[in-house]
Amino acid sequence: MFPFRIGQGYDVHQLVEGRPFWLGGILIPHTHGAKGHSDADVVCHVLCDALLGAANLRNIGYHFSDKDPQWKGVDSKILLAKVLEMIREKGFEVGNVDVTVVLQNPKLNPHIPDMKACLSEVMQVPETEISIKATTSEHLGFVGREEGIAAHCVALIYNQDNLQYK
Repeated sequence: MFPFRIGQGYDVHQLVEGRPFWLGGILIPHTHGAKGHSDADVVCHVLCDALLGAANLRNIGYHFSDKDPQWKGVDSKILLAKVLEMIREKGFEVGNVDVTVVLQNPKLNPHIPDMKACLSEVMQVPETEISIKATTSEHLGFVGREEGIAAHCVALIYNQDNLQYK
């Protein structure tokens, strides 16, 4: 088995007025929040999908169905912690993750250090291995019209036992 694996995640949520805006595990002050079955934290969701994909464990919806009432309103940090347990049970550790959030408003750069600190604690990996970037869609599409948020993630995981090529 090759010791390194790469996974990719993508998520999108509608933004609705009056809902709390959870992103990267932290509450961000804003008039709108992401709509979803859970707390709709797109950063946690893309991290889950990228890590699950890298470990060949399907996707977030497979493990935490939006049809299952036990996940209604759940804190997405709990889902992310469970995903880390799953990949570690298969012998993998996180090498690094790289997240890009696509959002017109609010500006996220002031919140990125707090997101990284929160996710580092949840994932039990150093902040230096967590990259979070933010961009806009230049007022194009659903993101540009401030109707929604999107995020992409790439994750590298590795199996410590297989680091030596045989």
